[in-house]
Amino acid sequence: MRLKSISNIAKITKSMKMIASTKVTKAQRNMETARAYGQSANSLLTHIEVVQKETTNPLVVAVSSDRGLCGGIHSSVSRAVKRYMAANHQEASIAVIGQKARNQIQRDYRENIIIHFDQVTKVGPLWLEASMIADQILGSKVEGGADKLENGGTIVFNKFKSVISYEATPLAVHSAETIAAAPKLAAYEVDDAILKSYEEFTLANSLYWALAEGYASEMAAKRTAMENATKNAGEMITKLTLTYNRSRQAAITNELIDIITGASSLN
Repeated sequence: MRLKSISNIAKITKSMKMIASTKVTKAQRNMETARAYGQSANSLLTHIEVVQKETTNPLVVAVSSDRGLCGGIHSSVSRAVKRYMAANHQEASIAVIGQKARNQIQRDYRENIIIHFDQVTKVGPLWLEASMIADQILGSKVEGGADKLENGGTIVFNKFKSVISYEATPLAVHSAETIAAAPKLAAYEVDDAILKSYEEFTLANSLYWALAEGYASEMAAKRTAMENATKNAGEMITKLTLTYNRSRQAAITNELIDIITGASSLN
C-alpha cells in the first residue's frame, strides 16, 4: 500500500516538474523583457542622481505569490523584509503581494501591513495587475499610502540569477518630490504634472519587473523542488521494493522450511 502511494506521488511530482519546465522558458522570456524596461526606466533616476531619503517610516513592498511547493523562495523575501524592518525601520508600512510572504511577515509585523494582494500572477505577470497594484498603493484606497511613498520606498523581490539560483533584492522607488530634488534634474525642462506621472509609471514598471523576476524564480525553484521530490520518491520506491522482496523471500523460505520439516518428520 505504501509502495503504491509513493509511486503515485512520484508520478505527480514528475508531471509537475515537466509543467514547471515548460513555464520556466516562457517566464524567462517575459522576465528579460520586463528587466530591460525596468532598468531603462530607472536609468534616468541614476543619471540625475536621485538620493533616497533616510527615514524610519518608508514604504516596503514585498513581492511573492500564493503558490507553494517551490522550496524556500517565499521565505527569502520574508527574511529580507524582516531584516530591512529591523534596521531602524520599525515604523515602516508594508504592502504584501502574495499569501505566502504575508503569512510569514505578519507573525512579527502584523500592525505594519497596510494592504495585501492575493491571486496575483495566476496566469503569469501582467502589466495590468502591476498598474492596478500601484494605483491602489498610491491612491486613496490605502490610508497614508501616498504619504508613505514621500518618505521613500523599497520593493523586495526574488531576482532571477539562474535556473538554480535566485536572490532577494531591494529596489528603490521614489516620490515625485524626491525626483524633483535631484541635483541634475535642472538640465531638463520637466513640469510637476509630468513628474507625478513619472512617479506612478516607475512604481508600476518596477512592480511589473519585480513580479516577472519573482515568477521566473518561482517556476525555476518549483522545477528544482519537484525534481528533487521525484528523485527522493524513486529512492524510497527502491528501498521499499527491496524490503518487500526480502520479506516475500523470507516468507517463502519459512514455508519451504515448514514443508521440509514436515516431510522429514513423516520419514
